[in-house]
Amino acid sequence: MNSDSNTSSVAAHADACVIIPMYNECENAAAIIDAVMALPVPFDILVIDDNSPDGTAAIVKDKMAQYPGRIDLIERAGKLGLGTAYIEGFRHCLAKNYEFICEMDADFSHNPSDLVRLRRTAIDDSADVVVGSRYVTGVNVVNWPMGRILMSYYASKYVRLVTGIPVHDTTAGFVCYRRRVLQAMELDKIRFKGYAFQIEMKFTAYKYGFRIVEVPIIFVNRVLGTSKMSSGIFGEAVFGVIRLKWSSLFHKFPDYSHK
Repeated sequence: MNSDSNTSSVAAHADACVIIPMYNECENAAAIIDAVMALPVPFDILVIDDNSPDGTAAIVKDKMAQYPGRIDLIERAGKLGLGTAYIEGFRHCLAKNYEFICEMDADFSHNPSDLVRLRRTAIDDSADVVVGSRYVTGVNVVNWPMGRILMSYYASKYVRLVTGIPVHDTTAGFVCYRRRVLQAMELDKIRFKGYAFQIEMKFTAYKYGFRIVEVPIIFVNRVLGTSKMSSGIFGEAVFGVIRLKWSSLFHKFPDYSHK
């Protein structure tokens, strides 16, 4: 299952799956799927579409026919939050016995070829969680307004200060988990639904003693489609960490650091 050789669209079950939430991504859906399918290491895809009115799901279904057995689609009734999409995706991937379960945006802000690096780092560095990091080697963000870069960068610094997570890019949405991490977590108890979900997942993995490794990536602002970021989503990420840290003081976490 850990083969790094190129495979056809009818290849045996891959050991890695990337979850790609989509909402109104008709401009990007086909291209992002093709890019993942073309990787030298096989990654299956799970798309979670929140009832996009622009026909995103239909595009994904066309790609499912083109790459039989490599793409799954979960269609939900409406916009239910990024966190709930990933939790549903995690359960789906665990049920299908993937060893490596990744998160990635649909808009090419994350380079699909970096998926190979994330998986390889998990193997070579015995990492449980691999974060594609914008900030581990400085600021590697392209085409964002300066105000947004500063807001994101200092938010991650703030989260690291409050929570103690040894991660530079705490809000990163480009992540590879080993299955044992997601199996160990009580996914029903992950509370945040917006971008703070990314912080809570990393914080929980850290408190469980899992090994987290950051690899530098270049994050490129989307060219096509519309950003889903809002001040409310960002506010949840900033202010929710205090409650996250406070509640952790009264919770005993299992230790997986030597398992």
